[in-house]
Amino acid sequence: MGMRLIIISGLSGSGKSVALHTLEDLGFYCIDNLPLFLLHELARGLEGATSPQMSRTAVGIDARNQPERLGEVPGLVADLCRRGSECHVIYLEASHESLVKRFSETRRKHPLTAENRSLAEAIELERILLAPILDIADLRIDTTHTNVHQLRDRVLGHFQESSPRQVSLLIQTFGFKQGVPRDVDFVIDVRCLPNPHWQPHLRPQTGRDSEVARFLEESPEVAEMVQDLSRFFERWVPRFEADGRSYLTIAIGCTGGQHRSVYIGERLHDYFTTQGRKVMLRHRELS
Repeated sequence: MGMRLIIISGLSGSGKSVALHTLEDLGFYCIDNLPLFLLHELARGLEGATSPQMSRTAVGIDARNQPERLGEVPGLVADLCRRGSECHVIYLEASHESLVKRFSETRRKHPLTAENRSLAEAIELERILLAPILDIADLRIDTTHTNVHQLRDRVLGHFQESSPRQVSLLIQTFGFKQGVPRDVDFVIDVRCLPNPHWQPHLRPQTGRDSEVARFLEESPEVAEMVQDLSRFFERWVPRFEADGRSYLTIAIGCTGGQHRSVYIGERLHDYFTTQGRKVMLRHRELS
């Protein structure tokens, strides 16, 4: 059995502990805040481990210790891959404003704050220090608009056992009024479709409701949109898999993120599910 190592890194306050605890629940042997000088020795030891539990290990790495050695992580990961180990790097982040708010609300001290360094400066310094890890991340998760339960679900969706070489899909709907999600692979704009918002009785409903669905399905272009998107992803998702991609995020947006994008997201989710694919669906503005 080959060794599988998951490195969880990212900004303080972005949810790394939640991600690590979720992997622990999945049966990974987890180590948080491992000193970087021990990472290479850990990897070598795991390669010779005979215990099935030790063959699936997750390590939390951040800027709390030995920031001058963070630049060594890409080389270590590359070396492990060359020797046949399966190594994934997951990087968690959030907007500057969101991190400031989280630290202010919890009254926690940022690990890089000092007498001559403010919270805002500490967050920016941490981004700089972790840049080498961000550059090699297989998956970036922006938790700006994500709560603890949603983050846990996303980690579960990516690391629960699935068919070999099958990409994990995440469909995320959103409203352009609230900004386009960061770190997505595809952005689909469905604002060209008829808008249920202008029907007073449909305004408080969402794309999950049957009345909204009936309204949209009365317009042929809606069905054409679903069909065209299904055909597009049916053709190109396998090409991403062949290229070695493990994750793809599809963002679907309308004006408010309540009606059209939700409906299209639900239909695409249904399509991928019938194809036997591993797919998660998140409606950002409905959470």
